[in-house]
Amino acid sequence: MADLRVLLVDDHEVVRMGLRLVLDETPGVRLIAEAANADEALVCCQQLQPDVVIMDIRLPGRSGIQACREITRRWPVIRVVMLSSFIDDDLLAEAIEAGASGYVTKNVGTGELVRALEAVRQGGASFDPAITQRVLEMMRRRSHQGNPFAELTKREIVVLHLLSLGKSNAEIARELTLSDKTVRNHISTILSKLAVDNRVAAATFALSKRVVDYLPQDEMET
Repeated sequence: MADLRVLLVDDHEVVRMGLRLVLDETPGVRLIAEAANADEALVCCQQLQPDVVIMDIRLPGRSGIQACREITRRWPVIRVVMLSSFIDDDLLAEAIEAGASGYVTKNVGTGELVRALEAVRQGGASFDPAITQRVLEMMRRRSHQGNPFAELTKREIVVLHLLSLGKSNAEIARELTLSDKTVRNHISTILSKLAVDNRVAAATFALSKRVVDYLPQDEMET
């Protein structure tokens, strides 16, 4: 059987170094590249087509969750194993929803990582069975609650995200190549749809509901 080709993504060199040692000791696994952020990871996926991406769930800029969602959308054959400092039910649920095939902690032992990679190699998934049931239950509850931004258009979600970053109307207009009037109209519509009174309330809501995880990539690229 051919070696499992792995891309390692983490913004901390010391973490990559530790996992590099583990991967080097794992038979049938070959580390083909490392990346420090989501953008670098996407470039590596495009150029190298790894079998598995082991990626930190928290990355600077675009999150690991967002990158996972894009990787599984653009390259369905690439499997993603999320890496975290600790087990967090909410983050695990988001990882599953984003298409991750596994979730391991940064202090993972060689045996556990080998089991996770082997499960992924066989086309399965690798999640801690002790927490899987309660996470799935939480996901079922979440699915009933629905998308908090379901009423917004793709462009409105992007505008709301920029608003939550503290950008002014003029800055949003420049970034999206829109007129100031169009931005004002978008914000007015957003406030109405979210049933909030002002942009501060809208920004607070956006941050609390992690609007960053709902950003449509096609809108961001236009």
